[in-house]
Amino acid sequence: MGKRKICVVVTARPSYSRIKTALKAIDHHPNLELQLVVAASALLDRYGSAIDYIKNDGFEIAAKVFNVLEGENLTAAAKTTGIGILELSTVFDNLNPDIVVTVADRFETMATAIAASYMNIPLAHVQGGEVTGNIDEKVRHSISKLSDYHFVASEDAFKRVIKLGEEENSVFNTGCPSIDLAAEIKNDPALDFDVYKKYGGVGASPDLSKGYWVVMQHPVTTEIGSSRKQIEATLEAAFSRKEPILWFWPNVDAGADGTSTGIRAFRENHDLSNFHFFKNMQPTDFLKLLYNSKGLIGNSSVGIRECAFLGVPVINIGSRQNARARGFNVIDVDYDKEMISNAMERHSQTEKCEESFVYGGGDAGHKMAELLSSLPLRFSKTITY
Repeated sequence: MGKRKICVVVTARPSYSRIKTALKAIDHHPNLELQLVVAASALLDRYGSAIDYIKNDGFEIAAKVFNVLEGENLTAAAKTTGIGILELSTVFDNLNPDIVVTVADRFETMATAIAASYMNIPLAHVQGGEVTGNIDEKVRHSISKLSDYHFVASEDAFKRVIKLGEEENSVFNTGCPSIDLAAEIKNDPALDFDVYKKYGGVGASPDLSKGYWVVMQHPVTTEIGSSRKQIEATLEAAFSRKEPILWFWPNVDAGADGTSTGIRAFRENHDLSNFHFFKNMQPTDFLKLLYNSKGLIGNSSVGIRECAFLGVPVINIGSRQNARARGFNVIDVDYDKEMISNAMERHSQTEKCEESFVYGGGDAGHKMAELLSSLPLRFSKTITY
């Protein structure tokens, strides 16, 4: 009997860090064959292409799927998903995987789930069962209902997936693979590279030796009309503190045009001598950058997950991570300059927060590989006429 073929679809730069240790565990497992498919915004340089990091980490890419429509609006998101279904169906037909793995909740992941489900390929969903309060939650729960196996990241998520009606013997609390990377960083946390030389970017090059903040704020798909106003509040607060700011470009979500325009306009009208802007960074380097920072500002799930494990202070803005399980490191604020600035002042009083293991302890990738090697394959892909 040959190796079981596991097709993992990565559709965005954050998804790679979410699944990297599982990819390694699958690739090294004696009974598994990794089929890595890279698609959607993970291939686009303007959003910080993950493809070079994937290749540098030694992974062979089985297929690339270019399916992102320009526009950064709801119509483009829907059409991108539709193109993804068409393209991924062909990829799955060619690769003939035994199990398809889809990661998290971005809109492109819906294409992976629909294509695999209609082709009778067992689907494993990583990070289901969480709640956030925006369109990602609809996508996440929909994928859970399409999935056959559920690798959830917390006990809260485990219970919620079962409440959705999924069989308990198909749901596994593996923890989050991104915590595996954070566990590696905890053992070697030194910022041992020059962030400006290694990753370029644009803007000033402020001295980081006395501390700095990291900002990562994405548009909220249910609030796209407010994305520019929302980013301006964060810009104003960060600018008013006169401390070094390392700012990361937003994801390719509906509303990203407003976020990007807000950043560009602010740069035109202010002397940002303490700001530097990046597109992307290798996952381990990014976690080192976070670990050695004063804290993370924005609405990225890395603040809820990895930063909780590492004890990094986080100022979580707005509704994007609403109702997601939190550690002890998060201060929740609204899109308000004064609230954000006050939270920065509060977090400045402490170097580290109490660590939390709500999203696992650092062995999720290994657990997932073992499950993928032994779970029963539920369907036959042969159609009899």
